[in-house]
Amino acid sequence: MPSRGHAKPRRGISVSSRWGRAPTRGSRAWGPGWGPSASERKLAVSVTKTNTTVTFVLAGLFCPCVVSPVALAAPQVPFEQALADLASPDAATRLRTAKMLKDAAYFESAAPLAKLIVDPQDSVQLEAIAAELNIFIAEKIVPRKRVGFIVELRTPVAADAIFSTGPLAVGPRPVPGEVLDALRTAARDDNPRVRLEALYAFGVLAVQRGGDARRALLRASGPDLAAMIGAIDPSHRYAALQVIGRLFERRLHDEPIDQNVGDAVISALNEREPALQAAAMQALGAIRYERAVQGLMDLFQYHSKGAMAESALDAIAHIAHPSSVPLLVAQLASKNAVLKSMAIEGLARAGDRIRLGDVQSAIRTERNGSLQLAGSFASVMLTGEAGGGNLAPMVEAIANPRLRDQARWYLIEAAPGRTQAFTRFLQDPDPFVRTALVDALGLSGESAAIALVQPMASDKDVQVARAVERALARLRQ
Repeated sequence: MPSRGHAKPRRGISVSSRWGRAPTRGSRAWGPGWGPSASERKLAVSVTKTNTTVTFVLAGLFCPCVVSPVALAAPQVPFEQALADLASPDAATRLRTAKMLKDAAYFESAAPLAKLIVDPQDSVQLEAIAAELNIFIAEKIVPRKRVGFIVELRTPVAADAIFSTGPLAVGPRPVPGEVLDALRTAARDDNPRVRLEALYAFGVLAVQRGGDARRALLRASGPDLAAMIGAIDPSHRYAALQVIGRLFERRLHDEPIDQNVGDAVISALNEREPALQAAAMQALGAIRYERAVQGLMDLFQYHSKGAMAESALDAIAHIAHPSSVPLLVAQLASKNAVLKSMAIEGLARAGDRIRLGDVQSAIRTERNGSLQLAGSFASVMLTGEAGGGNLAPMVEAIANPRLRDQARWYLIEAAPGRTQAFTRFLQDPDPFVRTALVDALGLSGESAAIALVQPMASDKDVQVARAVERALARLRQ
């Protein structure tokens, strides 16, 4: 239900990284999910689906037990009946149906389920949110599975945990507008658990939009998200900053960000909680908000070292405004490898080719693999070579577990304007490499990448084929 007030503040917020909620730079996953209720522990539901029918089988009490023949012979529930039950005046019926549809992850149920996201009952809302997520995420979550004749509970569908896995969590199917509208409404709910689940779910699903639909979504959602930065609950403010950073992260062909949204994020730099300040810095870097540059440089000079200094410099390096170039050049001499790496990245994004010599001089004697990889990224961004020869070190780094995430992110940033340079690497024998390259092309925003990705739809590796499906869905918007 829409909020008429705010819950008491919650503590224990953790600093985030660019991919999600994580305490250290480079981490890619963090965040506890909400656990099952007492009633969920008592029942286990096995769900199968056909073209016209979703079958719900009651498996018995949740404990190591044998499934009875009577349970296995439970009657089928027609899909049409399940949809009708979503409008039942009985809350228990709506809750049971939402759970069943969550397990089924049936695409056709997404739009009808949207109305339960704003249901009067909190438990129904939470199940509806989880159901929508499970319908659209790339890797479906099976809440319960049966091993032999033993039924056990599996991972819950938790929005913040899914959000923390990054922008590729969502699959190729289009998310209906009514689902996103309902999630945005529920993000102002009275119940803190509901509003956080709804807000993070919105952040997961809304990034799928592209083209005109994305521009319309940003215009519509900007005022709501900006207002949430002023919420009383610090967890709500933190989530709003994270979702703004994810949703408004700068893409090719994006319009200039609404100044009201950007300025609201700047205001969060005055937060007392360091985690909230860091989240604001991360968001400002992601949206590349130039009005924040001076304030971020002041914060970096003030802190000079430590986590807050790193967060400020990371944001400065992402915005990469010309006025910050002298500061970035100065950090090339830093003994702190993290600050030095950020400075290299910032100079790479700033686009001044004269600075490539400074970068090369700074890493000439470096043995740090991460710094060397940052230098390769700068070389690609600042030389403009169409052949893509300089992509090789980043592609090769994908095979290195310590450098893999850094390399994937660099490839994603390098892809716009350089999609043809990826061609020679798309037949790499390592399926993980092919997946990373397809993901980068899918996020490039360039229609020319379709011709490169399309022939890989029949790749023998299932993860590569799924990445192709996601990429084509994005590129065709």
